[in-house]
Amino acid sequence: MRESDEKVLCSIKNLAIFGAPPFFKDKLHVGQPNIGDRARLIERLNDILDRRWLTNSGHYEGEFEQRIRDYLEVKHCIATCNGTLALQLAERALNLSGEVLVPSFTFIATAHSLSFQEIKPVFCDVLPGTFLIDPEDVRRKITPRTTAIMGVHVFGRPCAVEELQEIANQQGLKLLYDAAHALGCTHKGKKIGSFGNAEVFSFHATKFINSFEGGAVTTNDDELANRLRLLRNFGFAGMDHVIGVGTNAKMSEICAAMGITNLEAMNTIMAHNYANYQRYKFQLQNIPGLELVTYEEEEKRNYQYIVVRVDPDRFGLTRDELFQLLQAENALARRYFYPGCHRMAPYGAIGGENDGRLPHTEKISSEILALPTGSGVSLDKIDLLCCLMKFIHAQAEKIRRLLEVN
Repeated sequence: MRESDEKVLCSIKNLAIFGAPPFFKDKLHVGQPNIGDRARLIERLNDILDRRWLTNSGHYEGEFEQRIRDYLEVKHCIATCNGTLALQLAERALNLSGEVLVPSFTFIATAHSLSFQEIKPVFCDVLPGTFLIDPEDVRRKITPRTTAIMGVHVFGRPCAVEELQEIANQQGLKLLYDAAHALGCTHKGKKIGSFGNAEVFSFHATKFINSFEGGAVTTNDDELANRLRLLRNFGFAGMDHVIGVGTNAKMSEICAAMGITNLEAMNTIMAHNYANYQRYKFQLQNIPGLELVTYEEEEKRNYQYIVVRVDPDRFGLTRDELFQLLQAENALARRYFYPGCHRMAPYGAIGGENDGRLPHTEKISSEILALPTGSGVSLDKIDLLCCLMKFIHAQAEKIRRLLEVN
């Protein structure tokens, strides 16, 4: 049924891509920002204004770091103004240079953080069943110029941390993780945040725990943590004592207050995400060709992303055709991570040096679709969205013919 007028969607002429009003009156997002307890946030903002301490290692930044340390059971958390700068600080603090092995199936900031510091990202393929960096491809691509491996815990699923650590130890490489998707997730019962030399989190507005904008590096290495703090604050080791080059990557008090407020609501947010996941799991089993990416129930997951693989033979349309149809209906699905970093400027294009070398990444990036979820998406809206996708599947052949004409 159409959300706006309760009428049955019985004709493909009622699809928005062919000129009808959108199925959803309001846009459904993959990650609409969570706010937490608004009243408590405003109390904190008023306190910040009363203190007249807006940044520079204030009270709330310290509290935010402490809460992350306690939650993840790590020795150090260095909060930053965003996740990309957190990556850059970690890379610089680890003295990375030359080449770093990274998956192509990730957000472009993972690769850009390296290139911005004149470090070459060398793209590795992923394991087809997990979407995570393939340790065997990592082994194949190590050269004398390789200084580190950077894994990415995609969709909150942890990398093969033991195998990657073994490779790093054998080859004398640093090991860093982009954990932007993985706050609240575990590997063999241990929370992500203390693997490798360091792990990097994002608290961007689209993450399920956000600080408006923000990031953090977590580590159990005392010396590394000290270097990170120096780098975050212009290299200052005291009031007037600069001991090295640094930048300004500090988290503001207002952002820290937002982060604390969302951390207090974390269990509620994760419960909502889990309920959405279970509803999609139930509804999607009735739609051939849409395979839900599932999560292991024995491990803790944040369920931030609802991801399907679109099989065009069974569904009747390609991922990109379904994406186009949903966008028109205000269901703003996302093609994570299309077309893969190795296809993006400045790293390559069709016919470039990376062409055809990452077959699993190429296949996955053409199939994956992240569906709307989060606190802005109710169970009723999920039912409606799945009803819409079921109708699209049933009419796929006719829809495709019309798409070709249009």
